[in-house]
Amino acid sequence: MNLNMSTTAPITAPVRAVRMQQVALPTEHGGWAFLFEPLVAGLAIAFSTGAPWIACLTIGAFLTRQPLKVLIADRFGMRNRTRASLAFRFLLCYGAIFSMGLAGTLLSVGAQSLLPFIGVLPLAVFQIYIDASRQSRKLIPELTGAVVMSASIAAIGLSANMPLVNAAALWAIFAARSIASILYVRERLRLEKGKHYSRMFPTLAHIAALFMTVALAYNGLSPILTIFAMLLLLYRSVSGLSPNRTKMGAMQIGIWEVIYGSLMVLSLVIGRFAGF
Repeated sequence: MNLNMSTTAPITAPVRAVRMQQVALPTEHGGWAFLFEPLVAGLAIAFSTGAPWIACLTIGAFLTRQPLKVLIADRFGMRNRTRASLAFRFLLCYGAIFSMGLAGTLLSVGAQSLLPFIGVLPLAVFQIYIDASRQSRKLIPELTGAVVMSASIAAIGLSANMPLVNAAALWAIFAARSIASILYVRERLRLEKGKHYSRMFPTLAHIAALFMTVALAYNGLSPILTIFAMLLLLYRSVSGLSPNRTKMGAMQIGIWEVIYGSLMVLSLVIGRFAGF
């Protein structure tokens, strides 16, 4: 009688630790600046009963993207049920913030202020498609995302009964600033890593943003002070991509972009109230 009995233990795949931050918060740190710059400027120069609700709506939509991206990448729990469950809970939480902002906006100022968001809805759908395709780090998704987030200042302006052309002008200013800055930062990071980079596209984008701001100021749709802010951004781009630049790490570049963005917001707010 053979008493040697062998048992084979089931082989299980190692369970990877789930980092809450990767599920709950966007990984693109620059997106926070593009989110808050138009919101802060809008709340300062066009405050209304609907403005805080629009800010709530915008923040909720911005936060919703990350857990949704995790769920799509994880195929809704097919790869890591723990991560998918955590992402789904955050999605519900952020969705509640979005829904609360949407309901507050509709009840306080009506649906007219939501026109800018309706206009960028195709771009928002495109962002979801890009996330599903795992291409969110490419240039076009970053540019379209910045345009979508800039729409918040136009919505806030409309909620305060600002003429549509004025609200659109504010939207254009922040969209142009964001697009030019994205192009600059991408090339600056490539330069600092010793990779091939281009000075032409960031420079042309900043020049276009400057001329647009001059045209808006000439027609009374932008403060004159904002022209100087755009000039400063152009100088930052040209000098930052020159051989004589001060070398910086990614974190330093990001911090300086927050400072430049804050100056842009201040130029609009101060210029609006001071009348220049």
